Amino acid sequence: MLGAVLAGGRARRFGGDKLLFRVNGKPLILHTLEALKRTESIDEVVLVVSPDNAVRFESLGHRVVVDDLLVGPMSGVYTALRLGDAFVVAGDMPLLVPEFVDFLISRFRERGKIACVPRWNNGYLEPLHAAYSRSFMEILDEKIRTGNYALNRAIREAAPCYVPVEPLPEEWRGSFFNVNTKEDLKRIKNLP
Repeated sequence: MLGAVLAGGRARRFGGDKLLFRVNGKPLILHTLEALKRTESIDEVVLVVSPDNAVRFESLGHRVVVDDLLVGPMSGVYTALRLGDAFVVAGDMPLLVPEFVDFLISRFRERGKIACVPRWNNGYLEPLHAAYSRSFMEILDEKIRTGNYALNRAIREAAPCYVPVEPLPEEWRGSFFNVNTKEDLKRIKNLP
């Protein structure tokens, strides 16, 4: 299973390139990459980037894959799936819990669905902390061709495996935290 870290956003709310912002001596995105590498289920970790930031991320020592479609998270997932089944996570999620990633991948394999996505009781999905089958590309391809870039809608139409969030261990739910502003950095001051 591929671990794909999406690093294509513009970080407008943060006010700069948040993924390369140093937290405890290393770029924010490196915390996410290192957590994925600590899982048992991920064979390779790659960065999915936009063409204009590819060079900046190559220095992190991971394979860089360029998203040429540039239509948001959907094309990031699509680009990752070109390489095979993938667990996809946003690069600004430094509190990623490796055991939770392994749990989701295990559930994905057990259920044999096109995707396995955490879902809150209110119906909110966590599409950038989910496992996807390469065959999900067919659905995404059709959505991209028709200009319908809503990843959540594509997931719902694919009849995925949903993992209810509320019954999960409290510490696993921290995996969903993502850094949007410099104020959010206060929550992650204890990172290694």
